[in-house]
Amino acid sequence: MEEEFARAADALAVAPLLNCLLREAAAPAADPEGPGPAHRPGHDGRSGHGGQGRGSRAVYRLRAGGRLLRVRGGPRPADPELWTDGVWQPLGHAGLVALAVAEMHASTGRPDPGVAAEMAASRTAVAAALAIRARTAPPADLWLRSEQALVMGHPFHPAPKACSGGPPARWMRYAPEAYGTFPLVLLGVREDAAVDAGDTRDLDGLGQAPPGYRLLPAHPWQYELSRGLPEVRRAFADGRLVRLGRTPWRAAATASVRTVHVPAGRGGPGPAEDLFLKFSLDVRITSAVRRMSGFELVHMRRVDPFVTAAFRAMGGPAAWLREPGHRTVAGLEETFPVLIREGLGRHLAPGTTAVLAGALAEGFEGSPLDRVAAPLAWWRAYLRCLVPPVLDAYARYGVSVECHLQNTLVAVGADGMPVHGVFRDGEGARVVPQVTREAAWQRLVYCLVVNNLSEIAGALAERFPASAGALWPAARAEFERCARAHAGPAGGRPDGFPELTALLAAPTVPGKANLLSRWFDPTGLAPRYLPYPNPLAV
Repeated sequence: MEEEFARAADALAVAPLLNCLLREAAAPAADPEGPGPAHRPGHDGRSGHGGQGRGSRAVYRLRAGGRLLRVRGGPRPADPELWTDGVWQPLGHAGLVALAVAEMHASTGRPDPGVAAEMAASRTAVAAALAIRARTAPPADLWLRSEQALVMGHPFHPAPKACSGGPPARWMRYAPEAYGTFPLVLLGVREDAAVDAGDTRDLDGLGQAPPGYRLLPAHPWQYELSRGLPEVRRAFADGRLVRLGRTPWRAAATASVRTVHVPAGRGGPGPAEDLFLKFSLDVRITSAVRRMSGFELVHMRRVDPFVTAAFRAMGGPAAWLREPGHRTVAGLEETFPVLIREGLGRHLAPGTTAVLAGALAEGFEGSPLDRVAAPLAWWRAYLRCLVPPVLDAYARYGVSVECHLQNTLVAVGADGMPVHGVFRDGEGARVVPQVTREAAWQRLVYCLVVNNLSEIAGALAERFPASAGALWPAARAEFERCARAHAGPAGGRPDGFPELTALLAAPTVPGKANLLSRWFDPTGLAPRYLPYPNPLAV
C-alpha cells in the first residue's frame, strides 16, 4: 500500500509543479522525434497546454536552461519526460524538482532559497494524507467533503502542501485533507487583558468562562505551538490566561487549514447557528506564515463593513460571509487572536448545498459535476453566480473581493445546478481608495479569470470535450452583458466600466507566478505576475 500511496503522491505533486514550469519558464517547441507542429496555447485559459486532450503530448523548451520537456496534457499535466542523449527519459517528482531548481537558478542567478525542500515536503504530506484517507470515512456532509477534498491543492503552486510544522505525523490530524475534526482548546482571558473589536458575542456562547474572564477558543495546533513560549507562560502565571479544558463538540478543518467550522445544533451552550473561527498559526503553509498580524486584524475590521454593505445592497445571487469581530489577549495580540466569521446556514436557500469551488476543479466524491447533463447550461449558471456580483461590487462600491477557488463557494440545487455564490475572507478584500483602483483590479482579474474561471472551465473541458470550444465565448458573453449594464451614469459610474472594456480587448491578463514569487521572496508577501493569454479575448 505504501508504494501505491507513493506513486499517487508523485502524480499529484508533479501536476502543479509542471503547471508552474509551463506557465513561468517554458515555451512550446517541436518534438525532436517527429515532424508534428509545436503546440500552441488554446482558449481553455491555460498558457502552454490549453486545448490539449488528456492523451496527447506536447513539448516545451525551458527558456533559461534550454532543456526539452514533454508532458501529457490536460488541466493536470502528467508523465513528464526529459530529452536526454537523444531519447525521452521519464521524470519522477524528485527529478522534476531538480529540473525546476536548475531552471530557476539559471534564469534568476539566485541559489535555491529552500524551495526544493518545500516541494519534497509537500509531496510527503500528500502521501501521508492519502494513507489516512484510505482508512477513514469521508464526511457525510457534501459541503464539508468539498472543503476537505483538496489533496493536491493549489494547481499552480510548486509546493501546495508544504508546511513548516514538522513531519506530517505532528500536524496531519488538524489537516482538512486528512478529514480533520477536533475539539477546540478553551481558554479564559482576564477581562482587563481581553482585547475585543466588533461584535464578539458568538465567542461567549461557546462555553462558560469563570467570573472576571472572557472565553477565548484556541486552535489545538496553535496552542501546542505557543504554550511553551516565555510570554505565554508568563500570561498563565500572572492570571491573564487560564486553561478551561476543551469543547465537548468537534470543530472541522476547512480548506484554509487555520479556519475551522463550528457546527450548529450541538445540544449544549453555544450559537444557534453555525459559524467559522479563524486562528493565527505560526506555521508556513504554501507561501506564507499563517499568522494574523495586528495590521491584518485592523484591516479586516475596516474592510468588512464595506464589503458587507456592498453585498447587502446588491442582493441577488451572491452572499458575503461577514466577519463581525475578533478577540485576542493584551501582550499576545498575534499569538491568540480569533476571528469570527458567519456560517453558511443563514445564506443557503432551502434545498441547496454549498460546495467549494476549488473542489469542483480538483474533483471529489459526490461533486455536482458528476451529475451535469448539460455542461454549457451548468457553466452559464456558474458564471451568473460569480461574475455579476464580483464586478458589481467593484464597479458600484469600490470593493474587490479575493474570489479565488478557496474563497468561493457555490450553492447548488438538488440537480447540481449553481444557484448562487458565496464569498469569504476579508483578509484579501480591498476597498478603493484604501488601495488604488489599478491594484484592486489586477488582483480581482487574476482571482476571477485566471484562478477561478480558468480552472472550472478546464475541469468542464476535460469532462465534456465536445463543449470545450463554447465555454469561453459563453464567459465573454456574460462579461459583455455586465459591461452593458454598467454603461453610462445609469450603470453606477458616469464613465461606465472602463476597466472591463479594457479587459475584454486585452490580449493578456495577469497570471500569478508562484514559483518565481517563492524563489525571490521567502516571505510570500510580494507576489509576481506574468502576462497570461486572456481567455476572454476574441
